[in-house]
Amino acid sequence: MYLTRSEELMNNFKTIGFPIGLVTFLGVVKFLGALALINPWFPTVKEWAYAGFTFVLLGAVVIHLATSTPFVAPLVFLTILALSYVMNKRRMTV
Repeated sequence: MYLTRSEELMNNFKTIGFPIGLVTFLGVVKFLGALALINPWFPTVKEWAYAGFTFVLLGAVVIHLATSTPFVAPLVFLTILALSYVMNKRRMTV
């Protein structure tokens, strides 16, 4: 949605008052973060990707709460991210 600049997403960003350029930036950063999460060669980059996604999703939950819009989706993805992080750490120590 971010890289294709979905009309619904663009309208939501305008409603909240965020700059439209942030959509493209977040799309690129999320794409690179996803690549880092599936890449097994650079564990430090993977840690930074987890941290970045955590900040983005926490920010999304806060913004949704502040604007009285549904916040469940980013909260669910944050939970999935946390589970993924824990499982990845367990896999790395075994």
